[in-house]
Amino acid sequence: MIILSIDDHTIEPPDLFEGRMPAKYVDRAPRLTRDSDGFDHWVFDGKSVATVGLNATVSWPKEEWGLNPGSMAEMRPGAYRIDERVRDMDRNGILASMCFPSMVGFSGGRLQDNPDKDLSLAVLPTWSPDEMVTEVRRVAAMGVRAVTMPELPHLLGLPTYQSDYWDPIWKVAIEENVVVCLHIGQGLDAINMGPDFSPDNYMVLATQVSVLSVQDLLWGPVMRKFPELRFAFSEGGIGWIPFMLDRVDRHYDNQKWTGQDFGGKRPSEVFREHSLACFISDPTSLKLAHDIGIDNIAFEVDYPHSDSVWPNAPEFLLEQCEGAGLTDAEINKITWENAARFCSYDPFAVIPKEKATVSALRALSPDVDIEVRSRAEFRALYDANPPYEVARV
Repeated sequence: MIILSIDDHTIEPPDLFEGRMPAKYVDRAPRLTRDSDGFDHWVFDGKSVATVGLNATVSWPKEEWGLNPGSMAEMRPGAYRIDERVRDMDRNGILASMCFPSMVGFSGGRLQDNPDKDLSLAVLPTWSPDEMVTEVRRVAAMGVRAVTMPELPHLLGLPTYQSDYWDPIWKVAIEENVVVCLHIGQGLDAINMGPDFSPDNYMVLATQVSVLSVQDLLWGPVMRKFPELRFAFSEGGIGWIPFMLDRVDRHYDNQKWTGQDFGGKRPSEVFREHSLACFISDPTSLKLAHDIGIDNIAFEVDYPHSDSVWPNAPEFLLEQCEGAGLTDAEINKITWENAARFCSYDPFAVIPKEKATVSALRALSPDVDIEVRSRAEFRALYDANPPYEVARV
């Protein structure tokens, strides 16, 4: 088995902005600080944002997970150090990873020193279409294969994706052959269920925001206007897709009075032509893989977030695939072929195929510690040999 993870995350290290800021902005660069209780905060332009413990729970006891403040010192080093991340990927049998930021508005996190491990991603400056176009061209020249944008931009005070405001970005994405990723999270404000709304509601319903995002693109009509544009719906799972496809086709066939025209195709066909969706655990929906589109499904690990599967992702994934009755050829599509094709990525350009398998990668890091450790234990290990000095406030 060969696995590409199309959605993982990086915890931004304290030296993220060192040597990467224009001289005139150096003094304004975000900086990581640690408060008197030992918890981390990013400080930028007078605003302080706490690090949330739920962002990096890998190797913690589940009883210690939560939305309470956290610290890099309590995290598994693979969450924020590239060298340790690669070792953790090898132990999990993951050939390559697309890393999204954890702090919204900061970095996309590229494994620049490990091009064989990197399905590279960039975050765009959504406040300016002109700057977005410039940035797409800049990062594409560096080899970046995907960019990330908000699911529901109107929640940020920007036009919706039904507007032609975004057309220059769609055009340059096609010209530069980059995928547009719409990751769950930014659109959570669209979910409002009252004052007693719990974390459980948010975490279960977050994947459904992808349905809202697709509607703008499908009826907008971005997906019809730009037939070569590609969208990856990141971390949304695949369970929402069968319902959505049935509903849009029924609506299109039945509600002719709205005047929509898909040029002889059905909305479900247009969606499949443009889309890749990834899942961690969707055992029931995976049984509908052909109804969803076997070429539209990819796997994600979501390391080091609380939904992540580590260090047994291959076993976890294979059990779902076998339970769905998928053939070896179909499993290959889901584990790596679809993601590689969609992102124009050659996974064997650096590592030969025979050395890219789960067993071959695991053999590279047999000494990786996979024990469950408390946050206090991780902090003690960090303090004994700190890789970074974080300013105390």
